[in-house]
Amino acid sequence: MNAKWILLLLALGFAPAALADEAMAKKAGCLACHKVEGKLVGPGFKEIAAKYRGQGDALAKLTEKVRKGGKDAWGPVPMPPNPVDKVADADLRGLVQWILKN
Repeated sequence: MNAKWILLLLALGFAPAALADEAMAKKAGCLACHKVEGKLVGPGFKEIAAKYRGQGDALAKLTEKVRKGGKDAWGPVPMPPNPVDKVADADLRGLVQWILKN
């Protein structure tokens, strides 16, 4: 996406989080444990998207899980929490939206 489109989206009120992608996931540290496709330490984003597909509360539920961390949802390895000082709320929401689109 070129700079003119990004400026247009920002001018129309779209937050940068709406532009979440694999680079943002890497910057946030997600790719240390996850891949887009296939298991690393945790499940791949495609597998996560498939699990939550069709659930109306998927965005809120998954955003909370990523923020607070958790265990036993995908096996014995716990997912650490992701505090606001690591990933801002708007960025986290954008990342989860991007994951759910995989």
